[in-house]
Amino acid sequence: MSIENVRAYFKGYDIEDKILEFPVSSATVELAAQALNTDGCRIAKTLSFSVNDSPILIVTAGDAKIDNKKYKAFFGAKAKMLSFDEVEEKIGHAVGGVCPFAINDGVKVYLDDSIKRFETVFPACGSSNSAIELTPEELEKYSSSFIEWIDVCKLPE
Repeated sequence: MSIENVRAYFKGYDIEDKILEFPVSSATVELAAQALNTDGCRIAKTLSFSVNDSPILIVTAGDAKIDNKKYKAFFGAKAKMLSFDEVEEKIGHAVGGVCPFAINDGVKVYLDDSIKRFETVFPACGSSNSAIELTPEELEKYSSSFIEWIDVCKLPE
């Protein structure tokens, strides 16, 4: 089970007890916000893409959307999300629980600047009913294969 991989990964940092598990689904930004009783913008959603046939993750604020022009300028390619069926195999977590922790080797993790406006955010922890509260700095520290902070999103008006 993917949450168990995340729990074991976090054990190395002695933060496995910070994982929150819910009796309800937190598989979408809206459901996670309800489960956590917080604003959806504070949910750190992890999006799965393919760049030059290599899987990458981009973690964004819950209210942010990928800006195709910024994405193409940064990655040199059009944004291509992994299909539902590809995500678990290529990333190591199923849709609804995708997170930047305990992922498959070779998956690069990028954190979007949209997260930096919050004191803490809530990424998933490998299952569709889990999360952890982290500062942006902690998110960077604990993300597997973190590459860099990027600006590829647009925020709502």
